[in-house]
Amino acid sequence: MPETARRPENRYGNRPTMKDVAARAGVGLKTVSRVVNGEPGVTPDTERRVQEAIDALGFRRNDSARVLRKGSTASIGLVLEDLADPFYGPLSRAVEEVARAHGALLINGSSAEDPDREQELVLALCARRVDGLVVIPAGDDHRYLEPEIKAGVATVFVDRPAGRIDADVVLSDSYGGARDGVTHLISHGHRRIGFIGDMPRIHTAAERLRGYRAAMEDAGIQVEGAWMSLGVTDPVRVRRAAEEMLTGPSPVTAIFAGNNRVTVTVVRVLAEQSRRIALVGFDDFELADLLQPGVTVVAQDAATLGRTAADRLFRQLDGTLLAPERIELPTRLITRGSGELPPSD
Repeated sequence: MPETARRPENRYGNRPTMKDVAARAGVGLKTVSRVVNGEPGVTPDTERRVQEAIDALGFRRNDSARVLRKGSTASIGLVLEDLADPFYGPLSRAVEEVARAHGALLINGSSAEDPDREQELVLALCARRVDGLVVIPAGDDHRYLEPEIKAGVATVFVDRPAGRIDADVVLSDSYGGARDGVTHLISHGHRRIGFIGDMPRIHTAAERLRGYRAAMEDAGIQVEGAWMSLGVTDPVRVRRAAEEMLTGPSPVTAIFAGNNRVTVTVVRVLAEQSRRIALVGFDDFELADLLQPGVTVVAQDAATLGRTAADRLFRQLDGTLLAPERIELPTRLITRGSGELPPSD
């Protein structure tokens, strides 16, 4: 064959179609469709020739086109805050396991804690005709989802409630967990306890601050403004907040960290201190039990959060649920040593 007549290769295009299979097998397009979709009406010999053509060409059925024709995507979307956050690993895996058990595909995306990006991602998933959504919200106004929900897109929020719409939500008891963690520090003699949390507009951060305040109030402790710091969980910001609490005119003897990212940075700061500072963190994290001392944490069950939300979603899709519900799961205090240290002064 002359060089100019050679068909160019394109690894990203020219995928074999059912027409290519039909031409190679010497049959009609409808016959190929019957074989591909497992429909009756094809002789064994013809089915064999079509299958040989499929194998030779590397043909794969276009499921996206097929489900569009059927009017159902058999997929759900999961919108997370940050795919890199280890907290979301077991949550995502649990949602995927439930989806797989129902024969559905899971599509993940990250909002990066940006409300605009969350809305853009959610609506993009809806445009691709997902059957349902599991959303960890970044924003506080979800009215943009009302047309999609009315159109039949099942929706469950996780970790934080939806804003300005009535929708299913599955939460951990952030208020109760923080209250328990701070009460634990108080029971070991601490009265100057710092709180470092996430941005105050985030539901979990606000609830954990509320739990901290409640525990201090229950103990009759007047909280000083310098003992509280909320903001981004960037290590630079958290480090500065911790160092200020530890060196101010009324230095803290213990810190309650509002999430796993804050806790990891605080552990690094405390390792540089000459005096022992007690620490309790919200969220467990890898290797927390191997540090010296081990880190006492208020643990939430991310996998159960994901599984409960996904089960709720598929019950919506099955038509077995009527009214939206708020489900709050308990937390668990795990003592490992850091939260049991007594005040150093």
